[in-house]
Amino acid sequence: EEFFYSRETGGTIVSSALTLVDEIITDRYPPGQWNLYVAQASDGDNWDDDSITCREQLVKSLMPRLQYYTYVEITPHAHQALWEEYESVADEFPDRFAMRQIVEAGDIYPVFRELFKRRTAH
Repeated sequence: EEFFYSRETGGTIVSSALTLVDEIITDRYPPGQWNLYVAQASDGDNWDDDSITCREQLVKSLMPRLQYYTYVEITPHAHQALWEEYESVADEFPDRFAMRQIVEAGDIYPVFRELFKRRTAH
């Protein structure tokens, strides 16, 4: 209940999390030795100008090193700037970048099952 209905407000800057992911991969997980997967879940709130930075970080730094990235937006509301920027990443990496929305608690299992189902190698 609290997860879906609490309305915390604040200043989310998603790019700082993506920078941390980039640093962790660089420091600990050489892509030639690891299959790298990232999952991001969010309520979609982000500073609008930071959403552009997130797209750039994904396209230029993270996606070239990842096997798969999934973004799950947990909100019953309309999508915001982060979703819109991520749509262009999904267009550029259609087999390795997936996006889904969770509107209510009953969506959680089906969405995650779909995102992480076994796929055939290309």
